[in-house]
Amino acid sequence: MAAGTLYTYPENWRAFKAQIAAQYSGARLKVASSPPAFTFGQTNRTPAFLSNFPLGKVPAYQGDDGFCLFESNAIAHYLSNDAIRGATPQAAAQVLQWVSFADSEIVPPASAWVFPTLGIMQFNKQATEQAKEDIKRVFTVLNQHLNTRTFLVGERVSLADITVVCSMLWLYKQVLEPSFRQPYPNVTRWFVTCVNQPQFKAVLGEVKLCEKMAQFDGESLFAEMQPKKEAPPKKEKAAKEPAKPQEKKEKKKEEKKPAPEEEMDDCDAVLAAEPKAKDPFAHLPKSPFVMDEFKRKYSNEDTLTVALPHFWEHFDREGYSIWYGQYKYPEELTLTFKSCNLITGMFQRLDKLRKNAFASVILFGTNNDSSISGIWVFRGQDLAFTLSEDWQIDYESYDWRKLNPDSEECKTMVKEYFAWEGEFKHVGKSFNQGKIFK
Repeated sequence: MAAGTLYTYPENWRAFKAQIAAQYSGARLKVASSPPAFTFGQTNRTPAFLSNFPLGKVPAYQGDDGFCLFESNAIAHYLSNDAIRGATPQAAAQVLQWVSFADSEIVPPASAWVFPTLGIMQFNKQATEQAKEDIKRVFTVLNQHLNTRTFLVGERVSLADITVVCSMLWLYKQVLEPSFRQPYPNVTRWFVTCVNQPQFKAVLGEVKLCEKMAQFDGESLFAEMQPKKEAPPKKEKAAKEPAKPQEKKEKKKEEKKPAPEEEMDDCDAVLAAEPKAKDPFAHLPKSPFVMDEFKRKYSNEDTLTVALPHFWEHFDREGYSIWYGQYKYPEELTLTFKSCNLITGMFQRLDKLRKNAFASVILFGTNNDSSISGIWVFRGQDLAFTLSEDWQIDYESYDWRKLNPDSEECKTMVKEYFAWEGEFKHVGKSFNQGKIFK
């Protein structure tokens, strides 16, 4: 069974292919997408990285045995098993057919249509209209193919479905409004079926379909995304001083032209062009509770004798709040490792919340009889997920209740969830495994 590390940046749809394939095959895959493990634009330009991946592009895979791969389709294929690669030569060829179809027929028009709405490509009406027509042609082919089929190849999810779904993510999330989707019911039925499979959801979270087609909002948006050139200083009308012009000439000679930036592929351009989001907690006053200090205590010292007393001694009731979250759909939980992947997937998509939050989330019970619940500590008094669109993917799958930090109920739950031991009377199932968000 393959085991290794996938280097990428957060929310890279090309990397999703490999991650979903690993979910199906059981490959042990670590994802390095944030500091200190991986910093896009820095780590991938180091000599060590380039020695294994000469183009410096991501996703890139390095096995625990040293085996290296670049190109997302190759990585996804390697991390798959025979069941999703295609169990027969015919099925394997059909899978390859749809993987190639995604790259050649879907990705180019999808990029031409979607990227201007994200502000990373200049709007061209003719190119956009052509892209829409190309997508209609592609969807017509898919709709006909799926008229009598649940999946693209065979009776189960294959690498064909994984690849084509991932190539369509931006379309369905950004521009395919209901009226555009209406003539292609089989395609949307298939897409929704796939993204709601547990293996897909563990990586993608909840995928919300576009309600209104995003539009390119004028040249100003495109201009804002471009590197800004400094205007040359205006010449001042002043008395001639022989020394100053000479200094200017010397400075001009010394100035070096900036090195041209590496050319980015379309996915990298999406990430680079993303506007910097405002800090949702910027309006809050400084708190005496130092979250990082508590996290160090929790990570390095005994929970019950050191970390927990430290937490209650320094906890700021005005600046922080404590919440209990319980997964709404325990009847949908099957194998415990899949259920645990739901927790891991949620944590991965909340990476930018780590500085202002801490959580202990536990899976209780056994296969086909389990539940998920946890204790979360957030900066401020609001449920943090509502403060940023980037954090709203998974939280609606949970019921949330704010706890009174002075109550015995809260103190008991914090102790049990932080220590992963106790009676857990409110659950009624035994501890199985837990995950910490820190």
